Amino acid sequence: MFEYEYPRPALTVDAVVFCIKSGEINVLLIERKNNPYKDCWALPGGFVDIDELIDKAVLRELEEETCLKNVELKRLNVYDAIDRDPRGRTISVVYYGQVDESNSIVKGEDDAKQAKWFSIKSLPSLAFDHEIVLKDAIKAFKTK
Repeated sequence: MFEYEYPRPALTVDAVVFCIKSGEINVLLIERKNNPYKDCWALPGGFVDIDELIDKAVLRELEEETCLKNVELKRLNVYDAIDRDPRGRTISVVYYGQVDESNSIVKGEDDAKQAKWFSIKSLPSLAFDHEIVLKDAIKAFKTK
């Protein structure tokens, strides 16, 4: 295997999933089980495996952390602030989509303590740069 002498960033994916419940826009969040940001709320997501396409990685991470399947996701944006992750240089490709209430049963699994829907009108504080990401996703969702 070729070894590169220069450091390289890690690649992650995050999913912003919306659901309309009782006429309100809700977003799916997970409570983190591990550091960094242990016990904080965040968007479902994680690191892309070395042999994995990012479009597959986001679906895998979403299912592993929330048990949510059959979600059509679109790419929202790339987030690359230098200090967005305390573990090191991390670049995230973020996706967003919507599920019907009939496909909104979630459960925290893998490295998520719990998965839960929150009204966008009453959100907890979020880990990483996820407040910025969510603001962008809400804007995209509302104009869709």
